Amino acid sequence: MNIPKHITLCKNFLLQKGFPETVDSVVILGSGLGDFINDIDQALTVPYSEIPTFPNSSVDGHSGLLVYGFVAKKPVIAFSGRFHNYEGYPFLRTVLPVHIASAFNTKKLIISNAAGAINMNFEVGDLMVIEDIIRPFHSVSAFPSQKFRYSLYETAGKVKKIAAKMQLEVQRGCYIYVKGPNYETKAEICAFRVMGADVVGMSTAPELIEASRLGIQCAAISLITNMAAGISGSKLDHSEVKDAAESRKDDFSRFVTGIISEL
Repeated sequence: MNIPKHITLCKNFLLQKGFPETVDSVVILGSGLGDFINDIDQALTVPYSEIPTFPNSSVDGHSGLLVYGFVAKKPVIAFSGRFHNYEGYPFLRTVLPVHIASAFNTKKLIISNAAGAINMNFEVGDLMVIEDIIRPFHSVSAFPSQKFRYSLYETAGKVKKIAAKMQLEVQRGCYIYVKGPNYETKAEICAFRVMGADVVGMSTAPELIEASRLGIQCAAISLITNMAAGISGSKLDHSEVKDAAESRKDDFSRFVTGIISEL
């Protein structure tokens, strides 16, 4: 298992706290989506600041808590807060949740994020299943020298069927990664649309690539929190994330629970 050695130190600490040797699912919660931890039964919560070698999550909407418990009667670990390259962390550090998932031998990894809509048929509040990614300007692999085949399309189809079974309307599309932390220009959004991107964000792609390298089945969901630059005509503001997440938190929680139960 090609993951950093310090992950073993993290796992041993968490085992002492009461975490199990293995879990069914690991969930990475994006900006504004941390309320999902309130739906975890028998929750055991550990702040990131207490876990050896863990970095801090400094972005608004990321509480910095690691939670173990049960969802749909299955053992899960949830990251309420992630780590971004624009915070100054190298990609090897930003994918720490994926390495933890691998260390706990998880069967599936569910990644979520807040994203801006490029596709003009999307609306704020939509949930989108990510079926592919674009990484136009940056190498986003934690281990760039290694070669492996990236694929998410098949799992995205399964997740879309789970949503349909739940009678939950969701979009399906392509996520383009940008480094951030500033929002994109209107010209960039126009270019991204031509490239085939449906939404844009500053996370998730490194995690998806690392999960693929490690052979972890992965599902990814974007919550549309704003229309990208030049589409709505209004100024982009991070406060939109909280409002959009609040409006769909119940559907998001239900969707993630369904994925944990059915995937």
